[in-house]
Amino acid sequence: MSISSALNNAVSGLTANARIAEVTSSNLANVLTDGYARRSVELSSVQLGGVGAGVRVDGINRFVDAGLLADRRLADAALQGQERNTNMLVRLEQAIGGPDDLSGLGARLAAFENALISASSDPASDARLATVATRLDALAATLRANAQTVQALRTEADAAIGGDIDDLNRALIQVQDLNADILRVGASGNDPSALMDARQRVVDQVAAIVPVRVQARDDGTIGLLTVSGTTLLDSRAAEFGFTPTPTITADMSVASGALSGLTLNGEPIDVTRRLDGGTLGASFAMRDQTLVDMQASLDEVAVDLIARFQDPANDPTLVAGALGLLTDQGAVMDPADTVGLASRITINAAIDPSLGGNPALLRDGLGATAVGAVGNTAQLNQWIAALDAQRSDQAGMSLQSASGRVSILTSQVGATRLSSEEQLSFTSARWDTLREAELANGVDTDLELQTLLRVEQAYAANAKVVQTVDFMMQRLMEI
Repeated sequence: MSISSALNNAVSGLTANARIAEVTSSNLANVLTDGYARRSVELSSVQLGGVGAGVRVDGINRFVDAGLLADRRLADAALQGQERNTNMLVRLEQAIGGPDDLSGLGARLAAFENALISASSDPASDARLATVATRLDALAATLRANAQTVQALRTEADAAIGGDIDDLNRALIQVQDLNADILRVGASGNDPSALMDARQRVVDQVAAIVPVRVQARDDGTIGLLTVSGTTLLDSRAAEFGFTPTPTITADMSVASGALSGLTLNGEPIDVTRRLDGGTLGASFAMRDQTLVDMQASLDEVAVDLIARFQDPANDPTLVAGALGLLTDQGAVMDPADTVGLASRITINAAIDPSLGGNPALLRDGLGATAVGAVGNTAQLNQWIAALDAQRSDQAGMSLQSASGRVSILTSQVGATRLSSEEQLSFTSARWDTLREAELANGVDTDLELQTLLRVEQAYAANAKVVQTVDFMMQRLMEI
């Protein structure tokens, strides 16, 4: 081997080892960086005329387990969506209250019934009759507060959809731009790995909102599809449209046109069928299904209570169509207009002492035209019996007592929350397992340190060759 060949071999070795040291140092520095993929330097030998002429850096390999990454992203979408569901259901249950909650709907109904029983034991007591009216007013107020909580959560879910759409559109544009940057950098012969890391982090953001599959291309760019096959990114990013609603009421829905649906490139899209699984689908399901069902259950309780106390069979002084103990904002309940009734239910002003009403009507009957016997317990006992009667006052309602219907509501809320928490526990465990597997395929610090030691040895060997060639050249010059 000639001196020039030896020198070329050594210099190329120094260059290759410097590149390896740089990549290895980058691996060690980013061992805890999300989205960072381990790199290695791809080398090949150079042959000139059948003689070794050193080593060449062919490129940088970026190691990613595409299958594991795809599974982890799907698990991430499920986890994020389930966390959002569970959080809202926990807050809903806290607002409505469980069986043992003293401020819950069940406790308010029990307090009202106890007040009636107490008043029936001493019907001449104005204080006890006023307590009955106060407890009934508290029951109606609790129903209204629960209905307002449901609509507040629907409004929050609607706002979350708007935030997700803004984030999704922004992220898809970023992936589109990073695709262009990667293509340009790769075409110039430079390493686009850092750009690919950035793109992976952005795709993770997309995957939390909408479950996605990645289509890798030979030129380093990617396309994005949902698991149902809807294109999010091809040559250009798709654009989603959504208009948030500042305040949502019980009667508002997508079908009525009062709430915004979702559009994809200007065309309506069915979220449930094509974009379900992440935070976006969870928010739509919460706004348009879960919370709507909860509102319907609250309305059933309101229908049941109003119907019990405006039924002439439970108060002989009433005529058909007259106001009962509870009203629809001061009016008789319209069986054809019960959507949102729980948010409108109020106590009859005629018995509300805070509005100048006379609680004695609870004893004498709401339609009484004269003061009855102060010791008469008949009407109070009829109110108590009305609470225990099995009724069904609307199509689809089961026969229940007043307390039984409230128990069904609280059980429904609790069971829905418990089911969501169980699902959250499963999805969280699955995500943890996949995340650990993904990290296990990441940077191995022991291996990288060993690589640095080998680089140091190779660097020293190549430097020794250069030093020896330099010494030989100097001696030749001296001759």
